[in-house]
Amino acid sequence: MTLSRTARWTTGWLLAAAWALSFPLFSSLEPHRLWGWCAAAGYLVAAGATLSGHRRAGLAAALLGALALPLLWLVLTGQGQSEVTVIERSGRLLLESGRLYVDRPAAVQEYTPYLPGMALLGVPRALLGSGDGWVVRLLGDARIWCAAALFGCLWAARRLLGGAPGRLLGSGPGRLLPVLVASPVVALPLAVSGVDLPLAGLCCLALAAAAAGRPALAGAALAGACALKWTALPAVAVAVALLAACRGGRPAVRCGLVAAGGTALLVLPGALLQPAELWHQVFAFPTGRARVPTPASSPLPGHLLAELVPWGWYLTVGLLLAGGLAVALSLFARPPRTVVAAADRLALGLTLAFLLAPAGRFGYLALPLLLVVWARSVRPPGVSRVVAGSGVPRPRAAARR
Repeated sequence: MTLSRTARWTTGWLLAAAWALSFPLFSSLEPHRLWGWCAAAGYLVAAGATLSGHRRAGLAAALLGALALPLLWLVLTGQGQSEVTVIERSGRLLLESGRLYVDRPAAVQEYTPYLPGMALLGVPRALLGSGDGWVVRLLGDARIWCAAALFGCLWAARRLLGGAPGRLLGSGPGRLLPVLVASPVVALPLAVSGVDLPLAGLCCLALAAAAAGRPALAGAALAGACALKWTALPAVAVAVALLAACRGGRPAVRCGLVAAGGTALLVLPGALLQPAELWHQVFAFPTGRARVPTPASSPLPGHLLAELVPWGWYLTVGLLLAGGLAVALSLFARPPRTVVAAADRLALGLTLAFLLAPAGRFGYLALPLLLVVWARSVRPPGVSRVVAGSGVPRPRAAARR
C-alpha cells in the first residue's frame, strides 16, 4: 500500500517531532533541550497543518519552531555550544594580537580546531563587544554570520545554475532545500553552534560555479572553504574533476591554482605565526592525538576501531586513506559531469571520511546530506544532463501537446 503525499509529509514531521523530543528527555545540554521543545512544537504544528491540506503553512511552522525562534532566543540570551565561544575568541585574538590559538591549552574549551579563516566569523563580536543591547548581541553572535554565509552561498549557487531567486516555500524540487533547513539535520546545528554550515555553503557554491563554467569563482569558494576546515579538501578534487570533464583542462587548472593560492593567502600567516599550535589544535586534537581528548566521540566505526582494537588508530587512518584513494580514483575513471553527480561524489567521500575518522560526531553527516539535497533542489527545470565534454546542458525533449 502506497502512502499519499499528505501522509508522507505528515509522517515525516511527526518523526522529526519525535527526534526533537529526545533532546529534552535525554540531553544534559540546556541549548539542546530548549531547541528540542521549540522544534517539537513546530514539527507537531507542521504535521497538523499538513494533514489538513496546508503544506506550505506546515513548512513555515517547522521553520519558525525549529530554526527562527530557538536561534533568536539562544542568541539573545547568550546560550550555545562551546564552538560559538571558540570562534568569537579567535576573532578577538586576531584583532588584538594577530594570533588565533591559545598557547599550550590545558582544557577542551581552550582548543580551536579550525583553520584561520574561521576567525573571521568571530570578528563582529570582537568589534561590537558584549553589550546588553539586543542589536549588539544579534549582530555580534557568530551563529548569525554562519547562517548568513550558508544562505548567501546557497542563494548565489542557485543563481549561478540558472534558477530563479525563488520563493522560500515554492513547489517542486525547490522545496527540498527549505525542508532540509527546517529538519533537525540543519536546524539544530544552526541554532546551537552553526560552525560547520559555512563550509557546506561554500562547497555548494564551488560546485555550482564549476558546473556553470566559472573556474575562478569556484577556486575562490574552495579557498574560503579550505581556510575554515581541512575537511573541505575533497571538494577541491571534485570541483576540478567536474571542470576538467565538462570544460577542459585549462579551466580545471585555473580553478586549482586559485584554490591553492587563496588557501595559502588565508592560512599561511596564521600557520607561520603559530605553526606548533596550528598543528596540535587543528590536526592532532580532532583526530584524538592531542594531550586533551576530543569530545567528538560518537560511536562511529572509525572511533570504535581506534578505541577498542590494538593499533586501532593506525588502522582507522589506513582505512581513511584507502577510502580517499578510492574516491580519487573514481574521479579519474568516471568524472562527474553534472552538479548532481559532483555533489553525490563529494557527499560519498565526506561520508566515508566521517565514518572512518578516529574521532567524529553524527552531526558531521549533515554536510553530505545537505550536499545531496541541495544539488537536487537547484537543478534547473528542463535540464536532464550535461553533454560530455562540452558542459552545455541538453534540454529534455519538449512534451507533445
